[in-house]
Amino acid sequence: MKAKKHLGQNFLKSGKALRDIILAAKISGEDIVVEIGPGKGALTEKVLESAGKVIAIEKDEELIPVLEEKFKEEIKSKKLILLKDDILTFDLSKLPKKYKIVANIPFYITGAILEKFLESKYQPSVMALIVQKEVAERVVARDGKESILSMSVRVFGEPKFVSKIPARYFSPEPKVDSAILLIENIKNTLKESQKDEFFRLVKGGFSQKRKTLIKNLSGLGIKRELLEEKFKELSLDQNIRAEKLSLSDWLLLLKSI
Repeated sequence: MKAKKHLGQNFLKSGKALRDIILAAKISGEDIVVEIGPGKGALTEKVLESAGKVIAIEKDEELIPVLEEKFKEEIKSKKLILLKDDILTFDLSKLPKKYKIVANIPFYITGAILEKFLESKYQPSVMALIVQKEVAERVVARDGKESILSMSVRVFGEPKFVSKIPARYFSPEPKVDSAILLIENIKNTLKESQKDEFFRLVKGGFSQKRKTLIKNLSGLGIKRELLEEKFKELSLDQNIRAEKLSLSDWLLLLKSI
């Protein structure tokens, strides 16, 4: 089976990387694991060795018979549930109440997958994902600078950069390296009524990175005098930029403004 470029398929062929993502997710026999895009089943095989049950969701209909043949015993015993579906339109209410996600996902839908699962009321408890290395570094703010992406993840869970996966460990070989991104302790920190305002503030705060946070938030129609007063109350530097604020700072601002 040749990888399909339009589906962003890059099949992982590194035994070490497969072991690393399983260990990162701390999979046990009690766990139900959802795998997005099982591909040829290399990761699926490893997950099945540790998990109690696996739900694999594959969009590529040509791979379904390959997986059905490879895992016919596991499918027969119902340890593996194989679904032909598109994860971006999949109804998450069909998943069990408690589950973990372990997946090697296409780079081009990383943001959409994070948004879909983290913002849903049907959240996983853990997400262990193979993503582009630069994206993983941005999520954990390795350079000490937060971003819209890092805040969008941190408000729902605790991200961790687990390990780098060189491009040569994939077939076909992508142009950039990958990494294992782990998100633990996932929960809805925000009330449903707060989500829109939180993301409005964060996106507004990062709208022009060279400007101070007060200037950017003023652009949202919030009075500068009010912002200066609230920054003083929260002991925030009047000239601070959005990239220097922690999640707790943003949550305090959300409550104050």
